[in-house]
Amino acid sequence: MWEYTDKVKDHFLNPRNVGVIDDADGTGEVGSLACGDALKLTFKLDDNGKINDAKFQTFGCASAIASSSALTEMLKGMTLEEAEKITNDDIAAYLGGLPKEKMHCSVMGRDALEKAIVCYRGEPEKKIEGEIVCECFGVTDLEIERVIKENGLIAIEDVTDYIKAGGGCGNCHEKIQMTLDTIMGKDMSEKKKAVKLTNIQKIKLIEETLEREIKPGLKQDGGNIELVDVDGDRVFVKLLGTCAGCSISQVTLKDYVEKKLREFVAPDLVVEEVKS
Repeated sequence: MWEYTDKVKDHFLNPRNVGVIDDADGTGEVGSLACGDALKLTFKLDDNGKINDAKFQTFGCASAIASSSALTEMLKGMTLEEAEKITNDDIAAYLGGLPKEKMHCSVMGRDALEKAIVCYRGEPEKKIEGEIVCECFGVTDLEIERVIKENGLIAIEDVTDYIKAGGGCGNCHEKIQMTLDTIMGKDMSEKKKAVKLTNIQKIKLIEETLEREIKPGLKQDGGNIELVDVDGDRVFVKLLGTCAGCSISQVTLKDYVEKKLREFVAPDLVVEEVKS
């Protein structure tokens, strides 16, 4: 479903530095089992004030494990001043890149590192600042602003990929869009004036997106997809090959196919499977 670099695969299959340092100088914990990802990072300094050892425990997907493993390798030999300059993009770059849908895993690593450094310095943990925008994942407006500015995000789907905000019930989408518009200096009213696609234009764009953005990824895993019909904003497709009858087919449809079509065609599209 997603393309991973060889380095991501290596750090997932052969993770480095798994575990917990019992007498750690710094400990940082982020995420929760409820939201699907959790990370505990610990580090130990040597006599010269450099990070001599770093370990992690992660509950999450392949990208979360790979990102955590990569981060611990990056930290070794660094001073705290050097370590606190590490960004989520640095973690992703170390791995040769991450699918944009999985960038939140690198953000989680960056956040755990920040907490571990705060722990070492004996500073009080930062209280949640700002207004909770995404109730499903407890993400504030300030967190959303930060990730948009740091990574040049331009769409709600991008924000979801980086910090999960908007990936639940969807009630926060309007507020996230307003934040995006404010940061990018756009007026929402102008978006509403955008020319609406005709059904023929929409079908053509859907077919082009399926061929260019979706089918190649599915074919790598022995699957495929076929457009059956388009009714307004409802897109009916048929999964083929290994995708047909797969236990996670609905995840593929919503998190991959639907997301891509919303990104490249129209934001209101809903993908539905037609079964034989």
